[in-house]
Amino acid sequence: MSATSAQKPTLLSIRNIAKTFGRNVVLRDVSLQIAEGEFLTILGESGSGKTTLLRIIAGFETATSGEVWMGTERLDQQPPYRRRVNTVFQNYALFPHLTVEQNVAYGLRVARRPDAEIEQRVTEALEKVKMTAHARKKPSKISGGQQQRVALARALVNRPNLLLLDEPLSALDANLRRQMQVELKSLQREVGIAFVFVTHDQEEAMVMSDRIALLRSGELEQVASPREIYSRPATAYVAQFIGHTNLLRGEVRDGVARCGSLSWRTSAADGPALFSLRPEHLRPSSVASNGTVRVTGKVLQQAFHGATSLVRVECAEGLVLVMRTSSGALAAQEVELEFSPDDAIPVRESPERA
Repeated sequence: MSATSAQKPTLLSIRNIAKTFGRNVVLRDVSLQIAEGEFLTILGESGSGKTTLLRIIAGFETATSGEVWMGTERLDQQPPYRRRVNTVFQNYALFPHLTVEQNVAYGLRVARRPDAEIEQRVTEALEKVKMTAHARKKPSKISGGQQQRVALARALVNRPNLLLLDEPLSALDANLRRQMQVELKSLQREVGIAFVFVTHDQEEAMVMSDRIALLRSGELEQVASPREIYSRPATAYVAQFIGHTNLLRGEVRDGVARCGSLSWRTSAADGPALFSLRPEHLRPSSVASNGTVRVTGKVLQQAFHGATSLVRVECAEGLVLVMRTSSGALAAQEVELEFSPDDAIPVRESPERA
């Protein structure tokens, strides 16, 4: 758990949630705690169960087993409209015939709140998302990013304890998406309520989250801060899903790891072992370096990524390593690489799941 979430009381407690559709198991014994004011991202590939978990929290799906608690209240026994939870959907679901302010006010009018209260709360919500100037426009007359802000305002106007967001940025172009990531994170900090954000985009999760809950085939693979989940992946799946990595398979004996022709001191337990080595921890070797693991290889391919390139290097015994380096910094076809033993992180195997 990150420092941010660890210092705050728990808002939502998901306890041993399972969900099946016929014979299809979608979620398996998922337990997760979300802190007040936390930005938690549920990350996973298509079919991992992330949207189903979100819908169970919102009340749009019923869990096969398990419980959801908000404070001392059993949330999963309440109908959706009684939960202090609001959802922003992927398609925003704005009413095309209503203006921006009418869309934001809709839920309050259904709840028959006084007109003066509706006007005040709508004004406040539009100010928070910087959409006051567009209050009288129809959704068709504003951009995709502006529509997303209206959807957020419509959720925030109900003053929920928890806001759920189901891939709300996926329909935006790349530049606007990056801009909205920053704005959404800033807005979450401003309003001070917990956000649970669902995405399949690893970069998006890394940029926005206090913590990431990585789902794989309906099970939690790891829950940690972006920095921890990247630098200390628990499993081979996490290491490969979050960024790029080199997986080194070998054996540890008497405190020494041996992976083909490579060997280094390690604190890992004796026996078969798997290590994750990030590409940025590989570098061209220096004569002055001490205590590093060195290997010679032939450059197979260089992939340009703007300021950096990913370089594939074939070493002895067919071992292929990927190194991240400054673009244009590597011209030689034969290279000697090195890495620190501390950068080879032991990870668990990731067994196949049905």
